[in-house]
Amino acid sequence: MSKPNVDRRTFLRMSGVAGGGLLVPAQTVAQERGRGRGSEHEEEELAPPEDLMREHGVLKRVLLVYEEAIRRIDAKQDLSPDAVRNSAGIIRTFIEDYHEKLEEDYLFPRFEKARRLTELIQVLRAQHQAGRRVTEQITRLATAQTLKDQRAAATLRDAMHQFVRMYGPHEAREDTVLFPALRAIVSKQEFGALGEEFEKKEHALFGDDGFEKTVDRVASIEKSLGIYDLAQFTPK
Repeated sequence: MSKPNVDRRTFLRMSGVAGGGLLVPAQTVAQERGRGRGSEHEEEELAPPEDLMREHGVLKRVLLVYEEAIRRIDAKQDLSPDAVRNSAGIIRTFIEDYHEKLEEDYLFPRFEKARRLTELIQVLRAQHQAGRRVTEQITRLATAQTLKDQRAAATLRDAMHQFVRMYGPHEAREDTVLFPALRAIVSKQEFGALGEEFEKKEHALFGDDGFEKTVDRVASIEKSLGIYDLAQFTPK
């Protein structure tokens, strides 16, 4: 028998009603979902902040790629422009055109309407725009010719440094302040509906397992740079 195709949200839903570590049939899951509507169970199976934080995990891993690229430029070591260009491509398609659009279209307006965290929202919006400009610059400079020219390589290095320096605090502030506050400004029903909408957007743009495929793309870049093995980052 072929294995069922279970995406991360379905897994969370199934595991929420599984016993003893065993997955239950989809029909049972649907029945449990029906009984759980309007209860705390519904919130557990649809968690927009959790999805957004997982997507921040992709961003963090690309930031690590940029940091390795910066280190190699500084040390005058070999660096494939493909690693930088492909990383910028992931930032553009998965983070800027998808993840940040979710925030801009579904989260920021709700906070502004509720008059909550408005100063933070203003800064986050401005940083999204700045990040897109820097991504465009990184993409344009990520060429073999650039890396052969010391001055051009320094410009690329500075662009990646700016991106890393801004997005570390940016995503940390969203994870610890913005996302946890979402539950306080929307109803349980709206909270759940947001999760479903996020899932539809992801599938429309990236197909099934879009998150997992994107993680695989990042892992491939990490392997090409020799930074995939997690153990190497452990202090001796």
